[in-house]
Amino acid sequence: MTSTDLTNEPEDSGPGGYAAARLRLLTEGARSGPPRRAALAELTDEWLAGLFAAGAGGVKGVSLVAVGGYGRGELSPRSDLDLLLLHDGGDDKAVAALADRLWYPVWDLGLALDHSVRTPAQARRTAGEDLKVHLGLLDARHLAGDLGLTAALRTTVLADWRNQAPKRLPELRDLCAERAERQGELRFLLEPDLKEARGGLRDATALRAVAASWLADAPREGLADARRRLLDVRDALHLATGRATDRLALQEQDQVAAELGLLDADALLRQVYEAARVISYAGDVTWREVGRVLRARSVRPRLRALLGGGKPVPERSPLAEGVVEQDGEVVLARTARPERDPVLPLRAAAAAAQAGLPLSLHAVRRLATTAGPLPTPWPAEAREQLVTLLGSGGPTVQVWEALEAEGLVTRLLPDWERVRCRPQRNAVHVWTVDRHLIETAVRASGFARRVHRPDLLLVAALLHDIGKGWPGDHSVAGETIARDVASRIGFDRADAAVLATLVRHHLLLVETATRRDLDDPVTVRTVAEAVGTEGTLELLHALTEADALATGPAAWSSWRASLVADLVKRVSAVLAGDPPAEPEAAAPTAEQERLAVEAFRTGGPVLALRAQTEPPAGPAPSADPEPLGVELLIAVPDQPGVLPAVAGVLALHRLTVRTAELRSLPLPDGVDGSVLLLDWRVAAEYGSLPQATRLRADLVRALDGTLDVAARLAERDAAHPRRRGVAPPPPRVTVAPAASRLATVIEVRAQDAPGLLFRLGRALEGAGVRVRSAHVSTLGANAVDAFYVTGGEGAPLVGEEAVSVARELEELLRA
Repeated sequence: MTSTDLTNEPEDSGPGGYAAARLRLLTEGARSGPPRRAALAELTDEWLAGLFAAGAGGVKGVSLVAVGGYGRGELSPRSDLDLLLLHDGGDDKAVAALADRLWYPVWDLGLALDHSVRTPAQARRTAGEDLKVHLGLLDARHLAGDLGLTAALRTTVLADWRNQAPKRLPELRDLCAERAERQGELRFLLEPDLKEARGGLRDATALRAVAASWLADAPREGLADARRRLLDVRDALHLATGRATDRLALQEQDQVAAELGLLDADALLRQVYEAARVISYAGDVTWREVGRVLRARSVRPRLRALLGGGKPVPERSPLAEGVVEQDGEVVLARTARPERDPVLPLRAAAAAAQAGLPLSLHAVRRLATTAGPLPTPWPAEAREQLVTLLGSGGPTVQVWEALEAEGLVTRLLPDWERVRCRPQRNAVHVWTVDRHLIETAVRASGFARRVHRPDLLLVAALLHDIGKGWPGDHSVAGETIARDVASRIGFDRADAAVLATLVRHHLLLVETATRRDLDDPVTVRTVAEAVGTEGTLELLHALTEADALATGPAAWSSWRASLVADLVKRVSAVLAGDPPAEPEAAAPTAEQERLAVEAFRTGGPVLALRAQTEPPAGPAPSADPEPLGVELLIAVPDQPGVLPAVAGVLALHRLTVRTAELRSLPLPDGVDGSVLLLDWRVAAEYGSLPQATRLRADLVRALDGTLDVAARLAERDAAHPRRRGVAPPPPRVTVAPAASRLATVIEVRAQDAPGLLFRLGRALEGAGVRVRSAHVSTLGANAVDAFYVTGGEGAPLVGEEAVSVARELEELLRA
């Protein structure tokens, strides 16, 4: 029921015209946030108290109790009412009648209700059996009736919680972990569940429960504010949708942002992610402390017996200057003086990461409040400790997050502030920008033995997307920032130049390998000129793989690894003084020649499918192995319409095209004519590959016009329409300048869809251009395809003609 539905309720629908008063409260703009939640809870309290008074009559020993979120006085516009009707067991019939008089008015207003009727003994027993019930009762609040009954229950439930904490807290920790596994991490989700995801409202409630146990406590600083921000977003979400939802869907984010007075959906997500980061970190610290306390309790009796009743002294093991390990955490030594040792924060962080241990909360806070600033440029030890921290692998993440939580990262690297908690609206990316940078460093640490300068690789990994906090091309902005940061942290001018180059060109290898013709000398020379030296190329290769692996599963594969390794091999040869040879008409292989002759003899298409099993050249990829697909060779007598026909048939058979090359093949001596040879690599979208005979039969029909590919694809789309979500960005078609001397390169960036290559091929044929080769790349839902095209005479298109073809393709895709 939306707020507008409530306007149909009469003013007397409950004591004081609750429905009308509720509507006014939710629609007035003057009050929002905690004041509105508290006012809504107070208004609801008065209404329910009135219902209770009207229905209780002479019933004694009964009270109405708010529990859970309502018990905390945190009512969002569409929150459930969590209510307990508590009674002493004296008159069951009267209690049941009272319950009806309470619940039915709530249901009549369309409000969600979570209700129960119990005696104190029943409530206590149920809490003992059901952890969630026990958590709800910890926030029990008296609304009406017998105050003594409610107070006794509250006292008993809280005492039980504290007495049972050693058993219940591990249970609560497991419950939180299971929910996190199921719902994911709030601060990395594009459509997060504000309540259930890790770092959400349920985790904040769990931390309150831990504090109530008196066994351990959460870091308090910033926690209440983070919780308030998530509640404010949920309020705005309820008002924007008119529904009791906790999932912040993409299509609602702009409206929710406007409701909160924020600039846009990105500003909203960044605020949500920041709040979730605070709650997640508090959870990590709290659960670690719970484990430490429980371990100490189990060990202490035995130690006391061994020590004759004396208090055990915690063992401290040195890790680095001023840094020791104690009780499974990294703490500062008693002699440490952070105010005199500005390198200590980095030294402590590096020691913790190298030992695979967390930095203690007390240590991080002391460092944040007392450590002095590093001089500019940094001393060599500070730079070395940063590199050590970045090169420690997986443990780097938790240590970095501890530094981040107390503001030490932005103090060391001020440019970090712009990428902190910054969302990436791309399904390929699984992390925010800041976490992606750390994950890239973690991946790069695995390649430290593969390069001559692992320090430059690790720092480049940390900085490669630092420009995403600025307008324009993030690689261009990042180049300037990287050069400045490199100088500030103490690298010399030559090393700073290398780091700037790595950041500027961190996408160069993968984009060139997947979108350009590697047999074209211009392609290889362009990369060689951009990279400059073999040492930089070696670093860029490792950075490319680390970046892709840290992006997400869709960004790296055996196929991409093989293409990048091939490009690196060719560029390395050029940098070593061996220029790429001008392309010649490659002599056909025996199989290609056989297919061409057979195609000419039969007058129709001939094809062969061959499994691609060779491992990629160069270093083995770190990603899980992925089938390279199969090589599809097709020979067809030279005729128009071959590209769209082949692409359409492959789309009908649900085959994904990874690379595509089309060229004219002269026939052997003594045979007049030519044959088109298509050498494509394909993979099944799902299921197994179709038989070659079926592909050939459909291709014959597509070429002679008896198979209407466009109609078949349209029928399939109509029978199984794709679910429409948020409208994707508009397609973009551009002409790549100076990408080749042999052809014009047209780049297409669009939303991937079945039959996309068919539609593009048909449009290119209609524009009267010939496709020399196609380089197809799909990243998540985004297709990035490059077509090398020529005019009818085999020459590149002139400027205006190329622009016209690109414009036609873009208009087709927008239609």
